[in-house]
Amino acid sequence: MVGLTVSGATLHRTPAETAVGDLSVRGSTIVADTDPGSARTVIDGRGASVVPLFVDTVFAAPDPPASAAFDLVPGNPATFAVVDGRVGPDEIRHMLVVRPERLRAVVVDGSVIVRDGHALRPAGTDLNPSDPRLTAWTDTRRDMTQYLTADGRYSETRGGRRDAWTGQFWIDGSRITYLDDSGFWAFGQFHGDQLHHAGFVLER
Repeated sequence: MVGLTVSGATLHRTPAETAVGDLSVRGSTIVADTDPGSARTVIDGRGASVVPLFVDTVFAAPDPPASAAFDLVPGNPATFAVVDGRVGPDEIRHMLVVRPERLRAVVVDGSVIVRDGHALRPAGTDLNPSDPRLTAWTDTRRDMTQYLTADGRYSETRGGRRDAWTGQFWIDGSRITYLDDSGFWAFGQFHGDQLHHAGFVLER
């Protein structure tokens, strides 16, 4: 049985290639189109865009993934966002930032973690305090340090200014999802010993 279908959306199969239709998920994987009525969960995608959570900087990392791993096609991981309205390919490639009122859903490896702009679990509730990713991450080239703490909170020091950005975060597998205190959602990915987020390449 299909676990999830997004129906009637503009699907960004890649950042620039689009089609209108349904996207179906079984387990953690995108599957070929099936009857939306058979899905346990249906997200109305009319008037919305389904976009891959593309992180362009990982392609310059050691042992980079193939860019096709982000494509929203059958057989690939079901990791994407459903956003009201149109989303440009440059936003997807470089820095996807979404206001809560526009974010219909975030799906990571087939699990819905955000619905209608709200996280489905409190930040920090399932974090392991001994997770080595809960630490300070720094991009020296761009003078930014991001601190991830076991209570599900983050803060960023930019250009020597502490708490330039603060908020909550959720870790799901290799993905990190941020909700900034100023009111926007953003996305990143752990790859090897690096954290990739919005053009930053951060290291412990």
